[in-house]
Amino acid sequence: MELNRRTVIAGAAAAGVAATALGGTAYAAPGRGRPARTLFGRLADGTKVHSWALENGGTRMEVLSYGGIVRSLEIPDRRGRYTNVSLGFGTLEEYVASSPYFGALIGRYGNRIDKGRFTLDGTAYQLSVNDGENTLHGGAQGFDKRVWDVEPFTRGSDVGLHLYYTSVDGEMGYPGTLRTKVTYTLTRDGDWRVDYEATTDRATVVNLTSHVYWNLAGEGSGSIHDHELTVDASRYTPVDAGLIPTGELARVAATPFDFRRAKPVGRDIRTAHQQVLYGQGFDHNWVLDKGITARPEHVATLRDPSSGRTLRIATNEPGLQFYSGNFLDGTLVGTSGRVYRQGDGLCLETQHFPDSPNQPSFPSTVLRPGRTYRTTTVHSFGA
Repeated sequence: MELNRRTVIAGAAAAGVAATALGGTAYAAPGRGRPARTLFGRLADGTKVHSWALENGGTRMEVLSYGGIVRSLEIPDRRGRYTNVSLGFGTLEEYVASSPYFGALIGRYGNRIDKGRFTLDGTAYQLSVNDGENTLHGGAQGFDKRVWDVEPFTRGSDVGLHLYYTSVDGEMGYPGTLRTKVTYTLTRDGDWRVDYEATTDRATVVNLTSHVYWNLAGEGSGSIHDHELTVDASRYTPVDAGLIPTGELARVAATPFDFRRAKPVGRDIRTAHQQVLYGQGFDHNWVLDKGITARPEHVATLRDPSSGRTLRIATNEPGLQFYSGNFLDGTLVGTSGRVYRQGDGLCLETQHFPDSPNQPSFPSTVLRPGRTYRTTTVHSFGA
């Protein structure tokens, strides 16, 4: 039986749980208050980057104004022991120099665009290319590498941050000035809600998402291959050798991509299936059975058997990019001081499909003047 957050926290408090290894800390009564700001570092041009600490409902977060990065997210296990479950770095310099999008906000366009090109309303656009011959996550200087304006808030029983960034016309090759607002909310139940909004003065494409690397056993604790994943998707989008979708919506049945029932992430990750070989593991978009919805609906559950921690994801987006940390190669050292190796974290990115601007059969990612882009994803934690 999965216990809810309040049951776990109350039980741990009554038991007087002690501190543990792997960065785990003893239970402390859930706090709530205005987010606290500290200076995290300065960029080469002197721009200040701040860190914001939030806590509510038993969840603790640290967020950077650089890239909107979730630097840490701490939740309790089945015994109430706290651990950071998000991969990240200790210094700003590491995020600037070598981050594979740890914890970052992604834009203007999450995922890949074939050869960095698309045509909109008869005009061809060439984007910044940063993934071989393709554009990945917005280009060489995407939203993950921008300093966002941050406004803290408390609202009723919620606490959070509004993050603002204006991307000027032509930035990374995208048309139109895009005004973006992303809201991070910690609810009274400890859920992390992300609301994305954007407007433009010219027709453009937009696909925003979050790139947190999860390890529910604890950051730096090792492989996530024993994590159990469920994804409510009967189809996925196969890719070519460059990880660009072919346009097919293939069935997951009888393939390694079938996560309709919970199974360990690593069970089929070393099979000889051509799509797994292309991704060196999983790095694909799942076509969610629910499609685009007016409100967030449940789409995926991740569970770590060792700690009992669970992550449930709800979204109104039509796709989920599951990336199993295949390109972590032992060259990066995380906040725990431990090296990150292949499979030490995974991403579950709610979004529209990769390369949609070049795939007419995919749900459109075009945003026009007078319309507002809005999507929401909710992360619910338990044990």
